[in-house]
Order: sequence, then structure tokens, then C-alpha cells
Amino acid sequence: MAIEVTDRAREWLQQLGGVATVRLSPRHGCCGGGADIVVAEARAPDEPARYTPVQLPGLTLYIDPTLVDQGLRVDVEGFLGLRHLFVDGASPTRSKE
Repeated sequence: MAIEVTDRAREWLQQLGGVATVRLSPRHGCCGGGADIVVAEARAPDEPARYTPVQLPGLTLYIDPTLVDQGLRVDVEGFLGLRHLFVDGASPTRSKE
């Protein structure tokens, strides 16, 4: 499994409890199309059994099983209370008909 969490994302997540979820989030277009976007959230998933847990030093990640071998990089952006996680390195987009 290739996953990287940047130092600043790790530090921020540790301040928030040391848990994150990386999952697919469906996005729907206005004309019927759609795509799955990879998102990271600074919380445990609602159904942890549906995810692959990954223990990193000081951090637990719950990763959608379809993303396990995608070569992900989790980072944080923003400032003060307006920070949020983002994911680079995966592009599992697919068209929905």
C-alpha cells in the first residue's frame, strides 16, 4: 500500500484526534453524468468495517478498499480554523450512465 501523509497534515490530524477517512465521494453533473472524487475527512467513518484501517505513527487512516493501491498523498491546506484535507495521486473517476 502506497500512502503518504505530509508532516503538516499528520500534525494537524494529531491535534484533532489522530484519525482520518479517505473515501470516494460521488459528484453528479447537471445532465446526468457523474464522477467519484477522492476526499479525506478528519474523522472516523460511520461504518469502519467497510474500510481498510492503516496504522501510521500517531495516526489511523480508514481507506476505501478501492483506493488501497492508488499511491495517495494526503495533505492539508488553509489556515487557522479554515483548514481541510485534500488528496493527490488518485484518479478513480468514472462515467455513470
